[in-house]
Amino acid sequence: MALGLIGKKIGMTQVFSDDKRIPVTAIEAGPCFVLAKNDKKVQLGFEEVKESKLKKPQREFFKKSKIKFLRYIREFAQDASTDYQIGQELKANLFSEGDFVDITGISIGKGFQGGVKRWHWHGGPMTHGSMSHRRIGSISSSSDPSRVFKGHHLPGHMGMDRVTVKNLKVIKIDAENNLMLVKGAVPGHRDGLLTINLSRKKKKITPESKPEAKKEAEHKAKKESKPEAKKEAKK
Repeated sequence: MALGLIGKKIGMTQVFSDDKRIPVTAIEAGPCFVLAKNDKKVQLGFEEVKESKLKKPQREFFKKSKIKFLRYIREFAQDASTDYQIGQELKANLFSEGDFVDITGISIGKGFQGGVKRWHWHGGPMTHGSMSHRRIGSISSSSDPSRVFKGHHLPGHMGMDRVTVKNLKVIKIDAENNLMLVKGAVPGHRDGLLTINLSRKKKKITPESKPEAKKEAEHKAKKESKPEAKKEAKK
């Protein structure tokens, strides 16, 4: 199967399950269309757009593929066992409830910020006449190395970074409305573009895969093997 979809962040809400309140993010996941493929990757497109909004090479690409014009194009990994056709539509039901996903987006921009907010500096003394509460202070040696090391934490532009939040649980899927509810927060503002991939680290939890179920299965196996062992000893 293709390991991901393109979507948009709608906003956050909450759902109730077993008298528990679960914060979730609503995502418009798909529909995505297969534009190109090879043995390892699938190219997907998302969100219809007017022909006039695209550049000429993009328009020609969609015309040759006989696919409607789409605004966003992203590549995803796929299994060699699956076979997708050009123009095939993929919806939110590509995932199922209980799956774990990694979601990538662009974080909200904060503009130019000082070191206290950007890098969580402790700041200077707040009493006894100190005039350096939130200032930078000394940042390098005088004679050696006579420069500031690259990557030093300083005030500057904050946010607008590519951020991936891993191992988010899928709470609900509504394929008809292209809606996906994911537990927790995802990067970006409302209507921000997201790429959704199956988690590579965490697998779907099933009743059979729980540690308790494994212990019960081992316990039953031991009980069943004991009478047979006694019979063999008597013989």
